[in-house]
Amino acid sequence: MFDVKLLKESIRSGTIASIVIMPVGFISKYLGLRIGHYGPKLAETLFGNTSQAVLMAQHLVIGWLSAAPLLVALVMIGNRASPVLMGAIYGMGYYLVINSLALPFLFGDLTPWQLGFSYIYPSLIGHILFGASIGFTARKFLKSSSHK
Repeated sequence: MFDVKLLKESIRSGTIASIVIMPVGFISKYLGLRIGHYGPKLAETLFGNTSQAVLMAQHLVIGWLSAAPLLVALVMIGNRASPVLMGAIYGMGYYLVINSLALPFLFGDLTPWQLGFSYIYPSLIGHILFGASIGFTARKFLKSSSHK
């Protein structure tokens, strides 16, 4: 069943969370740490283009798509758990499944677990913040959805 409110909240919360995590990327890159490794690889594969505009658009769309499952889970959980905590846990799980396992497998790379802790923690922190941000910004949406 298509839910317009869920779509709008996925775009709203996903956009905010995508922007919230950008400083983690900037700071990590400044410190010489690897983060955002798969953004350019995915853009090159999908669009044959890694311009800043394409990377930003891709970053936002992935944020929207990634917010939706968390929002559905938060609606289903209701007020039985903290949305911020559940978001942080979702971010950790997302990092584990997608960024540390699926993407390295798809692109034929070593996993961050094989490369070492410095390849894990920058992206892991970003994903935890991403999920926690969605949990925080979606509070009004969750309250209005809790009676369903």
